[in-house]
Amino acid sequence: MMKSVVVDKIASVAQHNELTSELRLSEDIPCEEGVLVAARVLNNKSRYNQLELTSGRMATVNEGDVIVGALGHRKALRGYSGHLPTSLEPGDRIQILNIGGVLGICDSANPDVGAPFDCEVLGTVLSFPYLGERIGVPARAGLSPLEENPAIDTGGIPVVALAGTCMDSGKTAAACAIVSRLRHLGLNVAACKATGVSLRRDILAMEDAGASESMIFSDFGIVTTTEKNGRQLTRALLTGLASRKPDVIVLELGDGLLGAYGVGAILADDEIRKALSVVVLCANDPVSAWGGTELLRKEFHIEPALVSGPATDNDVGVQQIAERTGLVGINALVSPVALGDKIAALLAKEPA
Repeated sequence: MMKSVVVDKIASVAQHNELTSELRLSEDIPCEEGVLVAARVLNNKSRYNQLELTSGRMATVNEGDVIVGALGHRKALRGYSGHLPTSLEPGDRIQILNIGGVLGICDSANPDVGAPFDCEVLGTVLSFPYLGERIGVPARAGLSPLEENPAIDTGGIPVVALAGTCMDSGKTAAACAIVSRLRHLGLNVAACKATGVSLRRDILAMEDAGASESMIFSDFGIVTTTEKNGRQLTRALLTGLASRKPDVIVLELGDGLLGAYGVGAILADDEIRKALSVVVLCANDPVSAWGGTELLRKEFHIEPALVSGPATDNDVGVQQIAERTGLVGINALVSPVALGDKIAALLAKEPA
């Protein structure tokens, strides 16, 4: 049975579906990652109360809004943690797990963000792929499906990777500084984000910084990355961007080295590791800078080129990092040009 609904806000996780404000819904709800559903918001919030729209704009969510998001899970240290529901019917309650529109059952919340938005499920959003026929199928996130075991082929294009000790450790700020400076130096820079929970904000920031091409894991219909799919996603992203022949690719690995989103599995992949020309470690403080460096060196056999992030906010942190790790610290906010110049110098030493 189908019914019509007028929606107020369509989350960015539905980016590739070209949805309008009037949609058709089904009462049959497949509880699978990436399935788009419509839901009515049941409460107001004063913190963490926005939704990233398909336009990239942030919109405040209000009680009574009808939104479209995608079913999924999230395991965030500084946000909501939640799981994919096993069954759903219209009228059931779910929660908004992130700003990008991931919907699931919240298991725990960080005090900084407060309780999540509760939503009443209205139904599965339908798409109509068969021309001239009114046969609806469940709409899903993503532009194209992810291959089971994609090859990696960067065509010799250098890759600058940013790994962090935690979420909010300065990875995107560093990525944007690098993209901007390399572009000013005359290079065509492509950028991608390989791990995390669906949110286009970071790659949009890299586009604003000058990236000519960008991709994100949710382009392949993956709402939240894991150890099981992180490796395949990174291979597909790097190969896809390399096919467009940029001069350099900037790769952001969302979350942290010890997080649940698959960064460890990516860095443990020999072929991916060989494709990385420069690895920048972003850290929140000198202790995490030391710990992240130890992990990279001992567990993944990667020598980071430098440290950025809040750990380098002043000379005290920079000096402690140098003493404990032997690495230079360059802050992306204070010295973005110096950071970009350092990366350019390192790339110049890379073999073709």
